[in-house]
Amino acid sequence: MKKNVHPLAPGSTIGIMGGGQLGRMTALAAGKLGYKCHIYCPEADSPASQVSAATTLGAYDDIAALKAFGEAVDVVTFEFENIPHESVQLLTEHAVVRPGWKSLAVAQDRLVEKEFINEIAPTTPFRKVESAADLEAAANEIGRPAVLKTARMGYDGKGQVLIAPDCDYEAAWAEMGAEIGILEAFVDLERELSVIVARSPGGGWATYPPVENRHVNHILDTTIAPAVLSDDMAKEAVDISHAIADGLDLVGLLAVELFVTRGGKLLVNEIAPRPHNSGHWTMDACPTSQFEQFVRAVCGLPLGNVTPHHDAEMKNLIGSAARGWADLMSEGTAHLHLYGKAEIRDGRKMGHVNRLYPRGHWK
Repeated sequence: MKKNVHPLAPGSTIGIMGGGQLGRMTALAAGKLGYKCHIYCPEADSPASQVSAATTLGAYDDIAALKAFGEAVDVVTFEFENIPHESVQLLTEHAVVRPGWKSLAVAQDRLVEKEFINEIAPTTPFRKVESAADLEAAANEIGRPAVLKTARMGYDGKGQVLIAPDCDYEAAWAEMGAEIGILEAFVDLERELSVIVARSPGGGWATYPPVENRHVNHILDTTIAPAVLSDDMAKEAVDISHAIADGLDLVGLLAVELFVTRGGKLLVNEIAPRPHNSGHWTMDACPTSQFEQFVRAVCGLPLGNVTPHHDAEMKNLIGSAARGWADLMSEGTAHLHLYGKAEIRDGRKMGHVNRLYPRGHWK
């Protein structure tokens, strides 16, 4: 394995597993700091490949391709966490990998994730389910309505089924479509927050203020930054996020999603050890974007300033909403970011727009 050098000098190559928009925006930020990026993904003409120096096309379990990729880069990171365990182990033999395997192992399995988080902070009650009979028994324990989710691989509402009081458990189990699921108790939700923290190899911190997230059809639609919170709740959200990152021994970026109940309690929903959709506002409202911060942490650089110079609203452009790009470009306060995806599809994230406002706008 290559020597673990801090900091990684400009001109070095960052290997990014995954070719989506998070990889694209990371590669653009890396380029500003003088780094090259090498993408590993199975798809040709991926959003990240379009702006990177090199791409290896390969399956995530292709041993020969992974070995060559690891030997061609100076550090490896991830723009999504659903990478086979064996692949990450192989990569660590050839390059420094950040974040480490523990972060990925926890984040890619909802059951493991909930059990890990519960050692640090509260979550909604949950049960492991492996059959329709398990599902019915779990629903009787934790109550209905509840939400059945795949233990692995689900996102943006995919692999999720609402368990109502009159549920047909056989049908719900079949609709979820996985061998192992997790049933989560329904949350009496006031709103959802997220906190994004960066942690350097030496344990240094940079933390963006908590933001409020609003969803439509289980997909993030709008982020309000910063969230309007009491000082105590903001501090609690940040403290929880730091404790989780420490528990993972994370090097890189961590997004922590939290529910605020109507009773004013914080519950951790899920975590992501990578840049996150709810951090896109930082690209235009902060001195250091989440993507530049991610690069800084992975490369062992000093972490950047996270104090916002503006309040912001981030709006996702889902499916056909991206066709309004020309009108958005004519707005004086709108900052448009498109992801280079050739095909517009319902539910597909095509880009986002950040609108900036004076500090204190949301108060």
